[in-house]
Amino acid sequence: MTNGHAVTVAVTGGSGVVGAAVVRHLVDAGHQVRALARSTSSGASVAALGATPVPGDVLDPTSLVELVSGSSWVFHVAGVNQLCARDPKRMWNVNVEGTRLVVNACRRAGVERMVLTSSAVTIGDHEPFLSDYERTKTEAERLAFSEARGLEVVAVNPSSVQGPGRATGTGALILNAARGKLRYLVDSTISLVDINDCARGHLLAAVRGRPGERYVLSGATIAVSEAVDLLNEITGRSLNPRYLPLWQLRTLGVIGELAAKLLRRTPPICRETVRVMTQNHRYDGSRATEDLRLTYTPIRQTIEETVEWFRLEGLLGV
Repeated sequence: MTNGHAVTVAVTGGSGVVGAAVVRHLVDAGHQVRALARSTSSGASVAALGATPVPGDVLDPTSLVELVSGSSWVFHVAGVNQLCARDPKRMWNVNVEGTRLVVNACRRAGVERMVLTSSAVTIGDHEPFLSDYERTKTEAERLAFSEARGLEVVAVNPSSVQGPGRATGTGALILNAARGKLRYLVDSTISLVDINDCARGHLLAAVRGRPGERYVLSGATIAVSEAVDLLNEITGRSLNPRYLPLWQLRTLGVIGELAAKLLRRTPPICRETVRVMTQNHRYDGSRATEDLRLTYTPIRQTIEETVEWFRLEGLLGV
């Protein structure tokens, strides 16, 4: 809220996992929310959350101006996160050019503040980039700050977002583990943030974040083997995956790419996947606690609630 009052806000990516959580928290806080909708189904999704859908696309300047006009805050959540992309051009267009267009629309409409959903992968040394996703998110963040010109831009940088509603991407790993069907893993280090903590971090950045600053949202760092032990405790299963050595992963990455070229499909694993999986992802989210007053959900609670959501959605099978 601005000076204790509800404001009109606009959201891109409001039908996605993180975007939907942001929309829900904004609506619950009493704000008037407008959300960009690329399709009838995404429009229905954001409407069900209490937001007003605005037809359009992050690559359409006209619809973006319509979306953000009259808004005090804009949450730019939309983005593409994909490994082993056959054509990474779409990821560049959405993540980088889309961000440029949203910033331009905000400036034209006189928006006060934009909260950019960046990523924790942009933190630290970026040469060479581990993935096209890391490269595009790093460039999008740099662009948003450099082209703000009077627009207050605050970035939030979530680590791996987990919680109820997430069953794809890295969430699929937790789902497969909960189902007892995860046979092979890499014992690296991962950092997680609860989906609701991530959403609250966005709202707090709009209220308390300093323009030009970035805030890592990350509640816990844990070894993959420790996460497996925790899942075993919660589910009562006896998951005992085999931890693959680096040489074997690299071989699988090369084979995956070759097979994908022959079959003209996106490979389930490639060299990019191996680089990301074997990197220790250790992020410190304490600054968001100190500056934004964000508190984090214990990792055990997040995983318990996620597993319960899997059960309620019928995703665990028999």
